Amino acid sequence: MKINIYDFDGTIYHGDSSIDFYKFCIHKKKKNIWNVFPVIGNYCLYFFKIRTKTQVKEVFFQFLKDMDSIEDLVEEFWQENQNKIKKFYKKKNHKQDIIISASPEFLLKPICKQLKVKDLIASKVDSKTGKFLEDNCKGEEKVKRLYQKYPKAEVMEVYTDSKSDFPLIDISKNGYFVKENEITKVK
Repeated sequence: MKINIYDFDGTIYHGDSSIDFYKFCIHKKKKNIWNVFPVIGNYCLYFFKIRTKTQVKEVFFQFLKDMDSIEDLVEEFWQENQNKIKKFYKKKNHKQDIIISASPEFLLKPICKQLKVKDLIASKVDSKTGKFLEDNCKGEEKVKRLYQKYPKAEVMEVYTDSKSDFPLIDISKNGYFVKENEITKVK
């Protein structure tokens, strides 16, 4: 099966959808602003290799515990933020596209459905607690998850804005690096 793979944040979406969703939720429930302090502390521990990226992101997503009706919030978020999908991506046919992202699956699922992409592989996060149900879907983990789901996948193109996605580019026929609206072939 021939597929194209796209990273989400920074690649086809202007910015980071998780951070934008956090800001959106702070606007809805101001007390979530206090979540920023444990996140900063955990990023410091991550920097010193005391915490994993998954552990840090679990702390970040703890604000979900205080939110009501996450599904409705996600829908409302995408109504306000769907304009942040980059034009180059909107112009393409997405029948062979698989978006693979470190962002939570519950957050990206509605926009992927709207864009009519073939599939989404993302971090599995409990939308009520912020707990990760699997490792953060980043770097080599993206390749692992791809082949778990599509063992016979033939990766034609990979689009990313991050060097952490080079393991995906390594398994592709063509790799592209996206910076803002500029796309550069790297493989």
